[in-house]
Amino acid sequence: MLLNTIANQTIALAGISQAAVLVQQLATTGTADSSALEASIGSLFISDEQGVENVYGGLSGINLGILQLNDQMTGLKIANPEQARYAASLVFLENQLAKQPAMLKTIFTGIERARSQSEHFGLLHENVLANLGDIYHTTVSTLQPRIMVNGEQEYLSKPDVVNKIRACLLAGIRSAILWKRCGGTRWKFLFYRKKIQAELQILLQQL
Repeated sequence: MLLNTIANQTIALAGISQAAVLVQQLATTGTADSSALEASIGSLFISDEQGVENVYGGLSGINLGILQLNDQMTGLKIANPEQARYAASLVFLENQLAKQPAMLKTIFTGIERARSQSEHFGLLHENVLANLGDIYHTTVSTLQPRIMVNGEQEYLSKPDVVNKIRACLLAGIRSAILWKRCGGTRWKFLFYRKKIQAELQILLQQL
């Protein structure tokens, strides 16, 4: 299966964008779009070999990310600077993580354990989210610079919300890995901007 296409790169970028949206929603309201949350968390357990769309359970699973990425890329100004910062940080941290094979192995082992839990308890069960949150906390969050999440202290002080945020950040890292596997690079994002915008219009018509 050919991964290196603009369509796949755009879907993976939407995955990163969706993770950023979910993090912001959770940090500022304590809740998040449930279908998008399920698709993003579920992406941690699905292989690229099943197709890039299927990583998110089809285009409908990445709907929120496609819409948000389109908003971010069509205006003269960045529509949501906070989300853009989260997304850029996830891509940067994935590059740092790629240089840490032992840490990557720890993450993959932890995700396999969480996959088994999800089959028993359900994808968004608190035990699964706590496990994923702990994986992020003990691995990715030790890399510099750490992602500083802004929001309401009322929600950022709740362990269950923090676990969801960390699990979403881990899902964002997964999408950043997918973006790179599909041939995505920083210079492509800059120089293929019009191609990505055109692909977003095609994806929006398919939603």
